[in-house]
Amino acid sequence: MKSRVAFFGISLVVLLSGLVAAPPASAAAKQSLVFATFAEDEEQLQHALFLVESVRTFAGRWKDAPAWVYAPQRLVEAQPALVARIAALGAEVRTSEAPEDALRFPLASKVFAAARAETAAEGQARVLVWMDEDTIVLQEPRDFLLPKGVSLGYRPVMHNRTGSLYDRPADIFWSRVYRVLSVPESAIFPVVTPADSQTIRAYFNAGLLVVRPERGILRRWARDFPVLYGDTALVRMCREDRIKALFLHQTALAGAILSGLRRTEMVELSPRYNFPLFFKQMYGARREFDSIADVVTLRYDVYFQNPAPDWSTKLKGPPATIAWLAGRLGKK
Repeated sequence: MKSRVAFFGISLVVLLSGLVAAPPASAAAKQSLVFATFAEDEEQLQHALFLVESVRTFAGRWKDAPAWVYAPQRLVEAQPALVARIAALGAEVRTSEAPEDALRFPLASKVFAAARAETAAEGQARVLVWMDEDTIVLQEPRDFLLPKGVSLGYRPVMHNRTGSLYDRPADIFWSRVYRVLSVPESAIFPVVTPADSQTIRAYFNAGLLVVRPERGILRRWARDFPVLYGDTALVRMCREDRIKALFLHQTALAGAILSGLRRTEMVELSPRYNFPLFFKQMYGARREFDSIADVVTLRYDVYFQNPAPDWSTKLKGPPATIAWLAGRLGKK
């Protein structure tokens, strides 16, 4: 694996000559919110293009808001055409690297990219919207303008893979997490997973985080994650259970939020946000997630790596929106 630039290095903005100039965002957009995401590979960079296109098409008053796509330098250099298409939409492609020791764990790189985005957004935007690249914005996301006194808008994890059931004592894994990240028991509250309706200790979906940059919660995430993957007891548990390893980055997010924010600073976004499209078909669920009639942002995960041939006919919602999705997703 190529050597990586340390997290605390300087983030480079990709400068592309000869491209269509980015349309200037309005002063209101600059002062209200910024959209940001991370792409690890070519497929995800293509997803990021779709995400930016959806913002420019459906985000209403924020359709021209700043949009930042973070990616490893090697990916940026390898995909100039995709980078150019993203830049032509008025988005910036920026580089981000993770510490070498973090790369033992899946999805680690986006933690450090999120921290970079938060640093860049501080002083430029009241709100940073951090989304996974498999997100599509379908309506003006009005709830992203957080109320006064609120520093985080979140959604719970989709289903309970490694969470801690609220009506039972925390297991040895979560007890260790709370201890090493100094999470007081009084800070822990219940959330309900949308796909399997389990009540678990607060566990936040890392694919949608609406934050006030000055509160530093994404930077705290990037500080707490190495604490977890540097803890020998937790590393041993992750070796024994690959699901714990897969979601260790999200576990660190829970610790960072619970130890860094007061409960009154958080608001749970409605199920219209981070809607898990066709989740039942991918992972199982208590109900279908096949109607986008009222959805503001959706997530499609890995569904379009092997979609049902007639997926668009099974999707319920505005025909024009479904046609827009069909023109981009599910095509090789």
